[in-house]
Amino acid sequence: MVLPDPNSLYGPLDPAPDAGYENAPPRMGFFTDTSVCIGCKACEVACKEWNGVPENGLDLLGMSYDNTGALTANSWRHVAFIEQSRPAGHGASPTDVLGPTRPADAGPTRPADADPIRPADPIRPVDAGAGPQFLGMPGAQPPGRGTGVEERTDFRWLMMSDVCKHCTHAACLDVCPTGSLFRTEFGTVVVQEDICNGCGYCISACPYGVIDQRKDDGRAWKCTLCYDRLGAGMTPACAQACPTESIQYGPLDELRERAAARVETLHNRGVPEARLYGHDPNDGVGGDGAFFLLLDEPEVYGLPPDPVVTTRDLPKMWKRAGLAALAMAAATVAAFVGGSS
Repeated sequence: MVLPDPNSLYGPLDPAPDAGYENAPPRMGFFTDTSVCIGCKACEVACKEWNGVPENGLDLLGMSYDNTGALTANSWRHVAFIEQSRPAGHGASPTDVLGPTRPADAGPTRPADADPIRPADPIRPVDAGAGPQFLGMPGAQPPGRGTGVEERTDFRWLMMSDVCKHCTHAACLDVCPTGSLFRTEFGTVVVQEDICNGCGYCISACPYGVIDQRKDDGRAWKCTLCYDRLGAGMTPACAQACPTESIQYGPLDELRERAAARVETLHNRGVPEARLYGHDPNDGVGGDGAFFLLLDEPEVYGLPPDPVVTTRDLPKMWKRAGLAALAMAAATVAAFVGGSS
């Protein structure tokens, strides 16, 4: 006997019509291409300014430029800085050959007579005597290293602007007892803070650890994908502010096609590490409304490798609980009848 796959209950769907919206517009979302993220944090600033998100203090977290650390109730966009080093001579860093992320028909992004993109020159020792030395910058010699060739390393930052994934099968919606979380006509997931009672169920239900509570009021907060801007036909603030178009907004089907073409381009340019994350509608959450192009394993970016909707077993659990309750009631009745006779 072949048992049904528990994931079969969570197959591909269009979440807005499933939520009851008739004649819903196309599902909208984010494609974040981390290969062209420069870590400027313009997305973080734009998100805070538009949505009135409180500041969360200045904490450089030791030696990192990542002053936010993670997605929180006061950081709906988080630009992560992942520092990597490897021995010199292992070829060009992927950031040297990535090129533009715009589709081919979007118009030129470099002058026609500009030099072609090429691998960066080998790292120069500090005492080379010519040109400025940008210590600590991607591709440069990290501080504290010696000047000998044998001690040099290639150094890169993997930068990623993280955000709520707006899951197709959102466990936070399943567990919210007040209806504070709801699915919009664009397929996104929004928290209504005036209805939230601070129970925290959505926080433990999120497979990505996105949702968080504010300490001063206990309510849950997260990215809304600028729901108010979407209704007015505007681009979300973070995507509008991104100077490299690392964050792209649009109909989700179009973004998936664009992302697949981008990965193929990077593979052809000698960046086999490029891969998509959260784009597959057949994964454990039914695909994400905000997905990413990564240059390393998801765990390197602090993402779960195989996210699964945490409420997938609820129907089975309720069924077992009902059967257990019936069995207990039957045993009670039998004991009562047997005792009275």
